[in-house]
Amino acid sequence: MRVEAVIFDVHKTLVRVQNWVSDEEASDYLLTRGYEVSPQQLKAAHAFVAFIDYPKYGYANWRSFLKRMLWRLNVKVDENTLEGLAELFGRAECALYPDAAEAVVRAKSHGFRTATATTIARFKFEKAMEPIKAYFDFICTGYETRCDKSDPKMYKKILETLSVKPQEAVVIGDDLQYDIVLPRKLGMHTVLLDREMKNRDSTAPDAVAKDLKEAMDIVEQLTRG
Repeated sequence: MRVEAVIFDVHKTLVRVQNWVSDEEASDYLLTRGYEVSPQQLKAAHAFVAFIDYPKYGYANWRSFLKRMLWRLNVKVDENTLEGLAELFGRAECALYPDAAEAVVRAKSHGFRTATATTIARFKFEKAMEPIKAYFDFICTGYETRCDKSDPKMYKKILETLSVKPQEAVVIGDDLQYDIVLPRKLGMHTVLLDREMKNRDSTAPDAVAKDLKEAMDIVEQLTRG
């Protein structure tokens, strides 16, 4: 059956994070402001908000995201501290991989319907994605589906929105479990993006690609096949 849609993972597939703020750095900042919050507490709160709260509430910026994190830790900080913490995390930036724009434009030029599949909050990557935003039919995060990426509902929502059957879609991503194993269980084609060539012999995906150019070569071969 002909491939009709290409679904791209975001983190480590289309974008990479630069100047990420560590839990230790954030903890040190809060300590200078008089609040004792350990790095592991911050890490746990970030994961909870990212995977559970964001899909429910769709926070639009670091300030609201961090406020929820601190609320989860039962830590109430003053407004200046919250603003400073938001500025600190705001230094982290997502940037497109050099091969991302070409791959997405190529997918669209072949007439494929396109989407993203990610739990990551939209505000974290939307600036980086601006140059290729118009080439997506559906930018899907956890908020659009009210679930994290480990829930099959995300892929089912994407398929429904794109009006394609599972066997008509290809997922490209770097995570073996959630970009490969899960969508394959749903009947979708998969291409594992392995930029460091660590899983070249993996049998879980339909194919393994070293970059997005090779991934799109594989997608076109699946279409012809």
